[in-house]
Amino acid sequence: MMKKGTYLLILLLWITAHAHAQPMDQADKPWSVRMAESVMERRPLIRERWDYETGTVLRGFEELWKKTGDARYFDYIKQNVDAYVGPDGTIRTYKREDYNLDNINTGKLFFLLDEQTGDARYRIAASTLHQQLQDQPTTREGGYWHKQRYPYQMWLDGLYMAEPFAARYATTWGDPEQVEEALRHVAHQFELAARHLRDPATGLFYHGWDEKRVQIWADSLTGRSANFWGRAMGWYAMALVDVLDHLPQEHPEHGQIVRILQQYAEAVSKVQDPVTGAWYQILDQPNRPGNYLEASASSMFVYTLAKGVRNGYLGADYLAVARRGYDGLIKQFVTVEGGLVSLNRIVSVGGLGGDNDRDGSFEYYLSEPVVSNDPKGLGPFILASLEIEAAETALSGTR
Repeated sequence: MMKKGTYLLILLLWITAHAHAQPMDQADKPWSVRMAESVMERRPLIRERWDYETGTVLRGFEELWKKTGDARYFDYIKQNVDAYVGPDGTIRTYKREDYNLDNINTGKLFFLLDEQTGDARYRIAASTLHQQLQDQPTTREGGYWHKQRYPYQMWLDGLYMAEPFAARYATTWGDPEQVEEALRHVAHQFELAARHLRDPATGLFYHGWDEKRVQIWADSLTGRSANFWGRAMGWYAMALVDVLDHLPQEHPEHGQIVRILQQYAEAVSKVQDPVTGAWYQILDQPNRPGNYLEASASSMFVYTLAKGVRNGYLGADYLAVARRGYDGLIKQFVTVEGGLVSLNRIVSVGGLGGDNDRDGSFEYYLSEPVVSNDPKGLGPFILASLEIEAAETALSGTR
């Protein structure tokens, strides 16, 4: 039997070694907080120009601030948005004439900043983005072009960039007599995406659709791109659960959006990797050489499934899917060095057409660089962490 003094010495050495490797006060914090604090240290300014990546990260900070009330997170949001919004409400580096849906995303933070500060410039800036959507070019059926330079094309990405903003604008600052119609238009965008991009066999969604069927990546009969890219589906997934925050249950389109989410969740769950719980860059081809588990899409799916369960849109079984996914996120993609948390294996970009060889092929999606700590993964990881942490707190409260 081990002597008491020897046991205490071994215990002391173990505590000392682990405290040195990972400070106890840091290791005890939730992953949402640890990642956010690492982001703040690495990126005082998220981006040098107005674009969607800033908003993608700050949405995570917005929810973290709501949960904790920690002023540092609000201040981080404000300092990043204020880097672009002038005293008169103009947005530095924003070009309305681009009619780029990506440029709407960061505008989601204007609602919070207006509520908390009362500064009129945030509402002025929001109205600028709202007016872009009023004038945005559309397909024959009324679906937004993704950008002016991508005519007649709907991409899954655009639903996340624009529609939660549009829905919240309608319910916050819109004409009360026009709110129901404005929300109907928002729902119409999701329904068009489901109509043109959903594969009836698998329930998965293709990345893009070309109404004219002339793009290099578009099928000549359907107009669809060729593959199920993980992050594209992740954007659309987050858009569904976020837009439902602003689509009242009594609205005629509410039930249809919930049904799309439910079908989506079923399809996404079927392509979850059974070993790791994560999801692949190309969702339905896990065994194809070169394919890899990818962090941003995995984070987006975890967030969507967990939030869908919390809000009662999805059955409780999907929380187990989300938890497996979250375990996969931590084990497969998260590392800690020098107290800073990193999220690894994030594909840097993915697009269709343009000035390069973005032909929508499997080979194209596998050719883009894979990086660490990209904003497109960091924001969704914080959101996913918050949802899982909330679920675990609720579960512990029932024991």
